[in-house]
Amino acid sequence: MTGALDTSLTRLLGCRYPIVQTAMGWVADARLTAATSNAGGFGFLAAATMSTAELDAAIAAMRELTPQRFGVNFHMFQPNAAEVIERVIANADRVRAVSYGRGPDAKTIRRLKDAGVLCMPTVGALKHAQKAVELGADIITVQGAEGGGHTGSVPTTLLLPQVLDAVKVPVVAAGGFHSGRGLAGALAFGAAGIAMGTRFLMTAESPVPGETLAKYLAVKDPAHIRASTALDGLPQRMIDNPFLLSLENGGLLRRLVVALSSAWQWRAHTGMSLSHMVKTFFAALREGESAIQTMMSANAPVIIQRAMVQGRPDEGVLPSGQVAAVLDSLPTVAELMQAIVVEAERCLLALPRSPGEARDAKAPGFARATDSTEA
Repeated sequence: MTGALDTSLTRLLGCRYPIVQTAMGWVADARLTAATSNAGGFGFLAAATMSTAELDAAIAAMRELTPQRFGVNFHMFQPNAAEVIERVIANADRVRAVSYGRGPDAKTIRRLKDAGVLCMPTVGALKHAQKAVELGADIITVQGAEGGGHTGSVPTTLLLPQVLDAVKVPVVAAGGFHSGRGLAGALAFGAAGIAMGTRFLMTAESPVPGETLAKYLAVKDPAHIRASTALDGLPQRMIDNPFLLSLENGGLLRRLVVALSSAWQWRAHTGMSLSHMVKTFFAALREGESAIQTMMSANAPVIIQRAMVQGRPDEGVLPSGQVAAVLDSLPTVAELMQAIVVEAERCLLALPRSPGEARDAKAPGFARATDSTEA
């Protein structure tokens, strides 16, 4: 491995390569996360869609499947958020970091940091990165508009340098990455590494059913992987499919009916009490969300579950980064990681060491190394 792949991210997280597997709901289970950590990357468990018992089982599985440390993702509005935090702190010998979007307050972040757990939120806007650092974040993951799921509107190539200039903590680039050329390009920008979701979703260790994976392999036009607000009122990048189109064409009444049904199903899955549901509703309103958007927020986990767990892709939605349109295989995680590392090293070694030094003619030019950030 070249010294260029030994970054502040690898030193902080204790992984061999500066490559992070993101915590995709229903997808980032113990098997996929352990495979990532065993292959030299750093994986996050998707605790945001797990009950406390499921998280306990996943952490126990991680202890069996890998000697490496790993991360846990959660958000504060899930009904068992406090229990997740306690589990993380209790397992701080193995849980090296937590990731989150709408995250904990400064006091909770301090508790995690005092336990030796790094705080690594994902943001999609410059102001959110600055706020996260003010609250105590140790590392920032910046997701550009190309990324899957909830996403902003600024492309990675514009957002990343903005955040790099504004914060003093290591920054991880996400949104559009899937190859060694992308990793080399991100490092050249000044990032400490990359984070990938869709590329890990499309691997042999992914728990996603074959019927659903076939939809990811079938999409070939990045324009068919677009951001829509129909699911929960926030921009979320998904693959076009019949269910998404029906939500968009069905009007507000249909969306609200679907939202109420989803909220009830989500309550049953999580064991959320009616009182907690009401408290969560008003807490969301205090955060500035509209009542309609708050009601729709239950849509995402339930409808995504249909595709990602039940194997009914046309009856759910398919969160995806635009990179799915350029991917045509399901390698093992180990094969994927090795290919990325080899290609990144080749790109970085091809860089001239002085202004007049010629590139190795056999290696790809560095101008091409950044192309994968625009998948």
